[in-house]
Amino acid sequence: MLKKSIIILTLVTLFAFSAAMVSAQTIELEFWHAMSGGRTAAVEKIVDGFNAEHDDIHVTAQFTGSYAETLTQGISAVRSGNPPHIIQVYEVGTQTMLDSEAIVPVYEIAEGKIDFGSVIQPILNYYSVDGHLYSMPFNSSTAMLYYNKDAFAKAGIEDVPETWADIEEMGLKIIDSGAANHGLSFGWPAWILEQMHAYHNKPYANNDNGRSGRATEVYLDRDFAKMVLGYWTDLVEKDVVAYGGREYSANQDFLAGEVAMLIQSTSSLSSIMDSADFEVGTTFLPRFEGQGIGNSVIGGASLWVMKGHSQEEYDAVVEFFKYLSQTDVTIQWHKDTGYFPSTNAAVKTLMDNRWFSENPNYLTAFLQVLSGVQSPAANGVLLGNFVEIRDIVDTAVEEAFTGVSTAEEALNKADEEADKVLQDYTELFGE
Repeated sequence: MLKKSIIILTLVTLFAFSAAMVSAQTIELEFWHAMSGGRTAAVEKIVDGFNAEHDDIHVTAQFTGSYAETLTQGISAVRSGNPPHIIQVYEVGTQTMLDSEAIVPVYEIAEGKIDFGSVIQPILNYYSVDGHLYSMPFNSSTAMLYYNKDAFAKAGIEDVPETWADIEEMGLKIIDSGAANHGLSFGWPAWILEQMHAYHNKPYANNDNGRSGRATEVYLDRDFAKMVLGYWTDLVEKDVVAYGGREYSANQDFLAGEVAMLIQSTSSLSSIMDSADFEVGTTFLPRFEGQGIGNSVIGGASLWVMKGHSQEEYDAVVEFFKYLSQTDVTIQWHKDTGYFPSTNAAVKTLMDNRWFSENPNYLTAFLQVLSGVQSPAANGVLLGNFVEIRDIVDTAVEEAFTGVSTAEEALNKADEEADKVLQDYTELFGE
């Protein structure tokens, strides 16, 4: 009996030791992200799927607040010696991350291991510098126009707007018919002003939008920016445009029927489609006639790899990025969130499965971003301390819309303040 007990105890000990060895061999990866609400569940679905397929790697996804908070915490963690492996950073943080000395470029650890050639070109262009991809594309979006088909029908409008003149004409018809109190609202106004520059192939800053050298001045005091904000302000005075706040508040006005059109990120598509009690249509951003053709610019965020880890851990990060690049995972993320399918293979599969033909609103912005030209002005602007500059521009839009300043006065002030931000940044990080 004693001998049997010893054998059993020995087996239990060996099993426990073996389990401990397996656990010790499991590589733990920390992934900090800024996806809240339903998007948190979409992130967790991806992470859970990866963990289920990998016994030797375990990813823990942690929501770390807003994009700005996540960026700041990630860089601080590297400097304090306790960095996560991956952080999600929004597109305006790109230059900050490049200059942070806290990152390991994705191309350095994944070149030849992941087919970056499969990434949709405008997305690849945004996060590449000198032909090298520095961060992993993840949740990419752009802006597009949403419209209330029921309100359009009530106003007797059969076409969709293609120009800002159409927005004005249709907006006035909508108001006169009682279909809505205003024609249009939009979220992220500073971003939409950036979009208008890229969409019409107009540079937003010097040195090829910061692509051929560090940007040291913005072009907010130039004719194009003043024309855009001046036109918008005129539409506010006519009640065609209603100010919708700095982020997503305009979505609620659209869903409530207060406005019949909305310019917003594609990332809002799934939630708008789920919440609307009217038929939602989508179309390309409106153009200013005679102003050139560029491309709508990428928004959203990408994944950055942080310094301070072993090669074994970086190899595990590459495995996670490979998983993100899988066609089925990319498609799942797109359907769950409305963000772009980021690879050509995913797009082909979606087309083959008739997803886009059965869900045309998910195709709109994707076609839009592929239908323009590729140029420095259209590939997106890289600015030091872009977060602060965008805040300055948001203030300028608010002042113009509320009559505190004219569009010209507001932009002259914003240009001066933004250039000072860039000057301070350049003094800190060099040319």
